[in-house]
Amino acid sequence: MAAGELGPLGGYYFRFLPQKTFKSLSTPETTSRLRQWSMLGRIKAQAFGFDQTFQVYRKDDFVMAFFKDPNVIPNLKLLSDSSGQWITLGTEVKKIEAINVPCTQLSMSFFNPLYDEDIVRENGHIVKCLDSFCDPFLISDELQKVLLVEDSEKYEVFSQPDREEFLFCLFKHLCLGGALCQYEDVLNPYLETTKLIYKDLVSVRKNPQTKKIQITSSVFKVTAYVSVRGNVQPTNLIICY
Repeated sequence: MAAGELGPLGGYYFRFLPQKTFKSLSTPETTSRLRQWSMLGRIKAQAFGFDQTFQVYRKDDFVMAFFKDPNVIPNLKLLSDSSGQWITLGTEVKKIEAINVPCTQLSMSFFNPLYDEDIVRENGHIVKCLDSFCDPFLISDELQKVLLVEDSEKYEVFSQPDREEFLFCLFKHLCLGGALCQYEDVLNPYLETTKLIYKDLVSVRKNPQTKKIQITSSVFKVTAYVSVRGNVQPTNLIICY
């Protein structure tokens, strides 16, 4: 492509970067934890490069161009609902919904309210509670309650803006796990794994004026739709950032 030449959808061309790995997902400790949480083989990160300056206000054009790109369609992996296996996208997306996910947190002290509000004890043990049901989850501790039960006493420990943060979303996914999740009795494994993956996915830089570290990544939660028998349906990209 000649310098300055625009792609078919607003100037974006993508290339698959199979050599870029995400070590946080493959360390022995993380692998063991993901297996315990019923998430091993059900979470994947891939890298693609693009050739134009990204503008946040054009996020919909960017995401649509990504899913329509001929280098993305045969390489992007998604988890099949029917087989439970990773398959390639394999078809052109007809419609997308991209929601901005705030990504501003630089410290795991973000989760200190869990200790301050006696959801987790000082020794790191998660406080248990009477079993209750929040479809499809059986809730047996205060951490699950604060993540899921909106009318619980301590739900407001985290504000709605807090809950929208990418760091919180990642933490919540790990804490709730998969269908056969064996939950932790202590908080630290969740925090450690969240931190490792977050640092692996998010880029930072030092502001030359303030000398403070700031996040440069933009995060979006995406639902993609494909045409199935003439009808436009969401793909099984249930959670895609």
